[in-house]
Amino acid sequence: MEDITLIEQRNRLHPRKLMMWMAMASMFMVFAGLTSAFILQSGSAKWVIFKLPIAFWFSTVVIMASSYTMSKAVTFFKSREKQRYKTFVSFTLILGILFIALQLLGFADLYKQNITLQGSASNGFLFIISGLHIAHMVGAIIALVIVYLTAFRKKVKTYNSTSIEIMSLFWHFVDGLWIYLFIFFLLNFKL
Repeated sequence: MEDITLIEQRNRLHPRKLMMWMAMASMFMVFAGLTSAFILQSGSAKWVIFKLPIAFWFSTVVIMASSYTMSKAVTFFKSREKQRYKTFVSFTLILGILFIALQLLGFADLYKQNITLQGSASNGFLFIISGLHIAHMVGAIIALVIVYLTAFRKKVKTYNSTSIEIMSLFWHFVDGLWIYLFIFFLLNFKL
């Protein structure tokens, strides 16, 4: 009887994971609403189409690499390979920061081309949607630092991977969200 109860408990969705899924669903709805508004406004007379900065391409590659390193970090945490876990979390943090730096370089390139937030509606949508994504990425980086420091702050009696799994879930969500946004921008701007 205990074995069945234990199996049922393992198969249940952890309450914090459920909360993360609900949070991600609401975040996705915000971005879906913004991209829908983008599409509705794209027919306006003041709509400008311009070339996306090359830094956005590089940032996309970087964020995809960070998903890989995050996956490896979780794997190493679960197998209790602490040093490899630390290494891959560090890689993930570096790639996350590099992503933001590349995004900012892309915005700087747009400013050089006189494409600013106050320009056309298309400019505003690009800056607002991308900026909101960067804010989520900053949140993911902060959360990853907290999970990383907590995991090795002191000796723990139980080895629980729930926090790193939730963090990984959010990290992959933010990564996937950028890929969705990047493809969306590619379809609506020049290559």
